[in-house]
Amino acid sequence: MYRETKLVQIGKSKEPVTGAVNFPVYYATAYQHTGLGESTGYDYTRTANPTRRVLEEAIAELEGGDAGFACSSGMAAIKTVMGLFSQGDHLIVSLDLYGGTYRLFEELLTRYGISFTYVDLRDIEEVKRAARPETKGIFVESPTNPLMRVTDISAVCALARTNGWLSIVDNTFMTPYLQRPLESGADIVLHSATKYLGGHNDVLAGLIVTRGQDLSERVAFLHNTIGAVLGPQDAWLLMRGMKTLALRMERHEENAAAVAGFLQEHPLVEEVFYPAFHERDREIQEQQASGFGGMLSFRVKSPEMVPPLLRSLQVIAFAESLGGVESFITYPVTQTHADIPEEIRKQVGVCDRLLRFSVGIEHREDLIRDLDRSLHLAQQQQ
Repeated sequence: MYRETKLVQIGKSKEPVTGAVNFPVYYATAYQHTGLGESTGYDYTRTANPTRRVLEEAIAELEGGDAGFACSSGMAAIKTVMGLFSQGDHLIVSLDLYGGTYRLFEELLTRYGISFTYVDLRDIEEVKRAARPETKGIFVESPTNPLMRVTDISAVCALARTNGWLSIVDNTFMTPYLQRPLESGADIVLHSATKYLGGHNDVLAGLIVTRGQDLSERVAFLHNTIGAVLGPQDAWLLMRGMKTLALRMERHEENAAAVAGFLQEHPLVEEVFYPAFHERDREIQEQQASGFGGMLSFRVKSPEMVPPLLRSLQVIAFAESLGGVESFITYPVTQTHADIPEEIRKQVGVCDRLLRFSVGIEHREDLIRDLDRSLHLAQQQQ
């Protein structure tokens, strides 16, 4: 069955009593037992909920995994997976990384004795040099947030497997419609489902997909024990959003390609970051994914242009998120990457001239006109 069909069919034929096409929302927190030692498979909603289970089965099937787990946010999903590691363990992590993940790693998990080394995962030799005897995992964003660097997932996961490390891939930007890291050898896939999977800026959620029975059982234990699970109403909203994922991702990508091309030729833009524009990244992306996605970043000529540019936007929102139907521009220095120390931000390329653009599904000409007008106004007002 094609992915488009799987997405549209989420929840259908799952409710045998009434035949409801949209799977119902089960608000119950407790479930009655028919007798001692007997269970319907549902006991307490933290452990399992019918609505959440349909979602979890759907994301596992879409990613080609063995089990799915729905969490209360993307960060809750990452924190749950980090429960697989212990004091003294070390992880190798993408250099260019979402600031919230960096904050979790450096401001919380280091206090528990877990350490992290950040490297450009495109350089496999650099990854090998970062390895230690206590290395237990590798955490990959591809493309990265916000500089859109593409990691060869197969190569990195093969190295991890050789060394006995867990390989974890954040697939938020690509979604399972465009990229399935488990097929490239990853052990675990993560999503901030708030973004493209939900798609409408109205639900906070995170998803985990695992490969293999043993790992799935370990994550199931953590999911239940930590308890940062997704509520049934949010699970239902997320499934509703996912039904249109294929259509939305195609439009996001078409618009992003057009906008990226426009920005690349604009005299007030110094550099555009989009996977299709870098030859090496494009080649790898074409091997491991079926598209380039709807995210891009760009640098304007001067930092003084940023405030008037953001004030001048009319169609595009200056907002801190991504993946919704509406176009958002984010300023990483003060928003998504504010918790990363300035010297590290500058080292990885997150400077005060960088803007991240989540290209929505509006008409591309409206987006291009809004950008062009705002860029020229920003030049005049700086």
